[in-house]
Amino acid sequence: MDMRIRIAEPPEYPAVGEITARAYLDDGLLDGGEDNTYATTLRDAASRAAKADLLVAVDADGTLLGTVTYAPQGSPLQDIGVPGEAEFRMLAVARAARGRGAGESLVRACVARARAEEGVVRLVMSTQPTMLGAHRIYERLGFVRTPERDWQPVPGLGLLTYALALQPGARGGSGPR
Repeated sequence: MDMRIRIAEPPEYPAVGEITARAYLDDGLLDGGEDNTYATTLRDAASRAAKADLLVAVDADGTLLGTVTYAPQGSPLQDIGVPGEAEFRMLAVARAARGRGAGESLVRACVARARAEEGVVRLVMSTQPTMLGAHRIYERLGFVRTPERDWQPVPGLGLLTYALALQPGARGGSGPR
């Protein structure tokens, strides 16, 4: 399948937000469903685009397949990143596009951005324990679990963390070159 990863364009923000929210809602990842306040955050693609790099996967016809938010070091959208680290968040693939490689392509794009960002030695991210398909992508690309960084953004929601070392000696897997 012909797929391209690029920065989302402002007219696409509502659709990008809906893809992100639907991925979490339809997979049962948000307690309270549509009433969950994080669903509102997921739909707010414009805000993410103003503070980070909002990437999309599109097919040859320009159809949106998925999205991810790449937060460079120092971005206010980083949850766990520290100086020297970039972070990605809110990886989501439209249900109809799953199994076509969009998720992995988006993660690879984040890895490439982190490698190109001056001073970044590691790419980090958080994930829910039930996101097993995503975990397989991360591990295949060389990310390693960092359980000492696991955290709870809200009581009862424990998140697992992963890191990918981008330079020799940095903690985390070395990943694809």
